[in-house]
Amino acid sequence: MKAQDVGVWCVPCRGPADLSGVQALAEAGELDPRDIVAVMGKTEGNGCVNDHTRDFATMAWQHYLSSHLQCTPAEVEARVSLVMSGGTEGVLSPHFTVITRRFIVGAPAADDKRLVVGVAQTRTFLPEEIGRRAQIEATAEAVRGAMRDAGIEDPADVHFVQIKCPLLTSDRMADAAGRGAAPVTQDTYASMGFSRGASALGVAVALGELPADTVHDGLVLADGAPWSGRASVSAGIELENNVVIVLGEAAGAVSAFRIGHAVMKDAVDAQSVRTMFRESFGLDPERDADEVARRLVNLLAKAEASPDGRVRGARHTMLNDSDINATRHARAAVGGVLGALVGRTRLYVSGGAEHQGPPGGGPVAAILHI
Repeated sequence: MKAQDVGVWCVPCRGPADLSGVQALAEAGELDPRDIVAVMGKTEGNGCVNDHTRDFATMAWQHYLSSHLQCTPAEVEARVSLVMSGGTEGVLSPHFTVITRRFIVGAPAADDKRLVVGVAQTRTFLPEEIGRRAQIEATAEAVRGAMRDAGIEDPADVHFVQIKCPLLTSDRMADAAGRGAAPVTQDTYASMGFSRGASALGVAVALGELPADTVHDGLVLADGAPWSGRASVSAGIELENNVVIVLGEAAGAVSAFRIGHAVMKDAVDAQSVRTMFRESFGLDPERDADEVARRLVNLLAKAEASPDGRVRGARHTMLNDSDINATRHARAAVGGVLGALVGRTRLYVSGGAEHQGPPGGGPVAAILHI
């Protein structure tokens, strides 16, 4: 019987195309680039429609991996899930989370569940499908496929679902109009929220957090609409489909890592994260700070400016700033809270949490060495 062995590295970078840290790990024999199944990058762009640092980083990875996988750069994305999230405001530090996977025949099974990973992709979306039922349903199916790829049968064993989804550009909207179709919005920036929201609801359907028969076009961004406690979605200009990475645990895996998750109720909810560390890993970030620093690979989180304009009853101004987008404020705020909690700033904090956790909050997950 084959046992899944997943490796995870959090690698700093000097810029979106700097893969020297990954190259050093490969040259030292610590990782084999041919085993890489997913990369989650945090790049130092603005995270908005015109953030081309995501595309720049994706291209760098395509060219690096093509030589190892013996394929063209364009073919890499069919074999490796590349998810680049722009925005490292505040104290957040740019980095890549590199995930490898190999299957070992005859490995002795671990006594507990260990980290596993699964990947999948949706079909290419028509512009008018983004932010609507078609994207929700296609995403749900891709998440189920990624679960199968990970060897996860019980949705309760899924701890984090990272998705990269497309947005609407003026060219894509013109294409829809030329065919007599109407996109969900005419605002390119607003389309990011619709795409993230539909993708997150697809996760909720796949994990049983939302009944499939309640899905309809008007559900996305509707007031009081449901949310997923394990979805993390970033939108980008560099793709036209959804790329799905499922991170969870399964019996029989021999990985040297575990994963746990929680849901922050708002941007300053450090207590939920502390509780996750205690219940999932038996650690307290303050009491066991040295061990947390030694074992933590990365903390993955969503951030959102509370849409009601308040955090615990106090007014915030993130939604009223005409100079800096609210998603950038939110990343900086949550990054500061989590950085103070775990004592490091190389963290994967993604902005825009539509249907990802409660309004103003968001899912969070931690990957730790055993």
